[in-house]
Amino acid sequence: MKLVLDNIVFDLQRSGGISVVWYELLKRLHGQPQWDVSYIDNHATSNHYRQLLDIGENQIAGTDSYVPLMRYRQVGIPAREPFLFHSSYYRYCPSSYAVNITTVHDFTYEHFRHGLRRWVHSWQKQNAIRHSDVVICVSENTKRDLLDMMRDVDADRVRVVYNGVSEDYHVLEQKVMADELPFSPQSYVVYVGDRSEYKNFPLCVQALKHTSYNLVIVGRTLQEMERAFIQQHLPPSRFHDVGYVTNERLNILYNHAAALVYPSVYEGFGIPVVEAQKAGCPVVAFDGSSIPEVAGSDVLLMKTLTVASLVEKLRLLSDAALMAQVRHDGLARAAQFTWDKMASQYFAIYEEALKSRK
Repeated sequence: MKLVLDNIVFDLQRSGGISVVWYELLKRLHGQPQWDVSYIDNHATSNHYRQLLDIGENQIAGTDSYVPLMRYRQVGIPAREPFLFHSSYYRYCPSSYAVNITTVHDFTYEHFRHGLRRWVHSWQKQNAIRHSDVVICVSENTKRDLLDMMRDVDADRVRVVYNGVSEDYHVLEQKVMADELPFSPQSYVVYVGDRSEYKNFPLCVQALKHTSYNLVIVGRTLQEMERAFIQQHLPPSRFHDVGYVTNERLNILYNHAAALVYPSVYEGFGIPVVEAQKAGCPVVAFDGSSIPEVAGSDVLLMKTLTVASLVEKLRLLSDAALMAQVRHDGLARAAQFTWDKMASQYFAIYEEALKSRK
């Protein structure tokens, strides 16, 4: 069965969540003898995950003379028999022989962006969805968003396949020395990822002012305005900006943290939630969008995004018996999300879609 995969996301990101998902899927296609796999690939040298893939020149079905507008074009592929086409980022193949698959990761642009960028992104996404035989969403919440925003889409064409989580995240049998950490174990919470407005990073800072917990910030280096804001609420001795870190380092931070604080108002899936749970780290988050379906237990989920609500949840972290149960439940929940499981569900959908066309 012929499968053509479009690696355009590797040209659009240096790393990032969608690159991770696409990499984990492609990695598991190797050794699947039922698929004759080829790629639309531009040898994206700046993308970390593309460099980890061994794609031979004989596997490349086409390339783009990559310029910014090429990300929006349809992908032409000559064919004389049905084949499956799956783009990593909202492109489709107009060939009458193509069976198109589209993965929808979230509707962040539609909820939180404005102007031309939102219009262009939404136009491309909706165009790909409407030309697809099967649409895969990364959560039930994302599926609900899709069907609410695009009433003309047949729900029978939409499937839910959850993302996985790296095996790099696990409970450490032997804890590291305290001097290897930004703060002593259990004295800090960790904030991971983007700090866009809808992620509510300021709420995290404001709430910590009313507790004794320190703050470890993982992700893009703090800008001066951000640093100045934090210092209005926390002295420099109580927060530490570690920047981007490896999975191994982040696993260590999770293992020794009192909690991951993740007050985002909207997520398509929320991979950091599962990473933390897999490392035995409690998760304080907002009870909205995809978070409750991913996190499971609602003990540490905020019903409202207020300082008082977050402080209330942070105070629960000192209850040793409760946190032991939270960690136990989190480990069980995280075990349900694996890249192998995700990939096997994709392969089953591929086979079903291609056979239905034949």
